[in-house]
Amino acid sequence: MNLPRARVRRPWRSAADAAALLIAVVVAFPLYWMVLSAFKPAGEIESSRPRPWTAAPSLDSFRRVFGQQEFGRYFLNSLLVAGTVVIASALIAFLAATAVTRFRFRFRTTLLIMFLVAQMVPVEALTIPLFFLMRDLGQLNTLGSLILPHIAFSLPFAVWMLRGFVKAVPEALEEAAYIDGASRARFLWQILFPLVLPGLVATSVFSFISTWNDFLFAKSFIISDTSQSTLPMALLVFYKPDDPDWGGVMAASTVMTIPVLVFFVLVQRRLVSGLGGAVKD
Repeated sequence: MNLPRARVRRPWRSAADAAALLIAVVVAFPLYWMVLSAFKPAGEIESSRPRPWTAAPSLDSFRRVFGQQEFGRYFLNSLLVAGTVVIASALIAFLAATAVTRFRFRFRTTLLIMFLVAQMVPVEALTIPLFFLMRDLGQLNTLGSLILPHIAFSLPFAVWMLRGFVKAVPEALEEAAYIDGASRARFLWQILFPLVLPGLVATSVFSFISTWNDFLFAKSFIISDTSQSTLPMALLVFYKPDDPDWGGVMAASTVMTIPVLVFFVLVQRRLVSGLGGAVKD
């Protein structure tokens, strides 16, 4: 009975696999071209007939990148900003999602709608108001001018996503913990927190990538003190309108991509695990 059905579905499954493979190739090709260009010698990069391979790979572009005096400082600044945003936004979003899910208070629905509306506002439309706000707070040319806006922009998405994870935890589990003598704080950090950890990881990936790759805020808020710049600003060192160093740009972009890949590899197990099967009523 099931054999003919399996034979009918097989061509569709093959077509789906082929489509998925094609999409993966299209998505991965820009990354491949970036890494390839980083290893190409200058003559091949500037050639009028580009080839999707190189017969003479070179590390000259990477030497120019790591030879930049401020590159190490930019890298550490990016790590500090991204790490602070990830930790702070995850903790605040966890507490906020728990509050709007477990407690009933006035304007709770209004608050959730405001979180949703905040996601619809383009970042570009808020850059100028944020510039004046950072100026009034005395945060221009400091890493705080990058940390605070990114935390604010990460929170709405994180709260909405974590709200579903917190809601999926049965209230009976919370009641059982209280009956066993657990305090609210103990339930929050020792029981609820591990259960919503996959959601925290997912929001952390979003926060890390958006902060690590940020160029708009770094360009707008770090005006004169280059010691507070982040890695995306390092690309400007190699990009000159009259004579751009495309090899240096591609090598710096490749170096910037490595921490994102490492972070994703470290959290991928938690990211794909989900909450299914972890909580039983």
